[in-house]
Amino acid sequence: MSLWTVLLAAGSGTRLAEAAGGVKKQFLSCAGRPLYWQSLAVFARSPAVAGVVVVFPPDDLETAGRELAGLLDAAHPGIPVLTTAGGARRQDSVRNGLAALPREAGTVLVHDAARPFVDAALVSRVADALAAGHKAVIPVLPVTDTIKQVAAGLVTATLPRDTLAAVQTPQGFDTALLRAAFAHAGEDFTVTDDASLVEHLGQPVCTVAGTPENMKITNPQDLSRLESAAHRPLPVTGYGYDVHRYADPARPGKQPARPMKLGGFPILGAPEVLAHSDGDVLLHALTDALLGCVAGGDIGRLFPDSNPDFDNMASGVFVSEALLLTKARGLTITHVDLTIIAQIPKISPHAEAIRMSVAALLALDKSQVNLKATTEEGLGFTGEKKGIKAVALVTGWRLEQ
Repeated sequence: MSLWTVLLAAGSGTRLAEAAGGVKKQFLSCAGRPLYWQSLAVFARSPAVAGVVVVFPPDDLETAGRELAGLLDAAHPGIPVLTTAGGARRQDSVRNGLAALPREAGTVLVHDAARPFVDAALVSRVADALAAGHKAVIPVLPVTDTIKQVAAGLVTATLPRDTLAAVQTPQGFDTALLRAAFAHAGEDFTVTDDASLVEHLGQPVCTVAGTPENMKITNPQDLSRLESAAHRPLPVTGYGYDVHRYADPARPGKQPARPMKLGGFPILGAPEVLAHSDGDVLLHALTDALLGCVAGGDIGRLFPDSNPDFDNMASGVFVSEALLLTKARGLTITHVDLTIIAQIPKISPHAEAIRMSVAALLALDKSQVNLKATTEEGLGFTGEKKGIKAVALVTGWRLEQ
């Protein structure tokens, strides 16, 4: 049995309508995508979540479905994403979302798309509690303000703050239990959160720690949070490693031997390297490190050595193509740290030229590129002068997708 998410994006957003220019809040732009996509992307990145059902307003289902299909074509999250129409009330939308779940969805997370700042750690806490055997789980925050019960403008009671909690989503449930809670509540019982249905059924509800940042976009003043989120960068690191064997001088013409280049700089008098492309081991490692920053796969996937078009291709082309991809995904490079491992040739006479070549290729200041060289003290195939290795580490900032 698997865990799915029902993402509620079916509200009317009446309190925000005027400030949002009539756009329902779940469709407001955040980082260039509709608001609901922010939550969808977080759930998709969770290893616990097997799929997502997005619940749209009935009148917007066709239009929103087309927009979502375009987003999935451009950047598919890697898990199934289904859509369905919502209902008049929140709980009606949840019921419709449950009906759209596949049979194998034994547990479900229900989340409000109006909470776009949900994070992976919170999703994991709820999912872990479900996996531990709890059948209903909600994230809560302690109440810090004094809460008074008021009627007709007069205080009727002061509630004990230590027994109160503010409730968030995602809320997690055993799917069969939540369906049973809906059936038991009937049509006349209206709730503002799904756990209330389970409580009404007389079943226990477990709590986990919520997240203060997981606020709900409700009022016009909340819109400023979306503007900040659109420019909120994430720190990222990419690692790359590559190896090339040296050509055997005793077998000339038997192998695709290339004159050595490192970082695009030719190393005269160095051993030739065996490679399908031009064999620049340093730029190959750098390409992988760049791709690593944006989860873009590896150099072999983008530029397979089985493709004759890449025969003796300049490795700077691979770096340039990787840069186009990383920039499209919002990456800003802040630093590059490179290491060459070889017994021969001696790197120090060429180190500064290699460093400057890489900085120019990446359009970085030279202060943002570091180059080191080392040997393995006669050990291994590099120590035996049979080949060369390179390691690249790229750090930067990436805008949330």
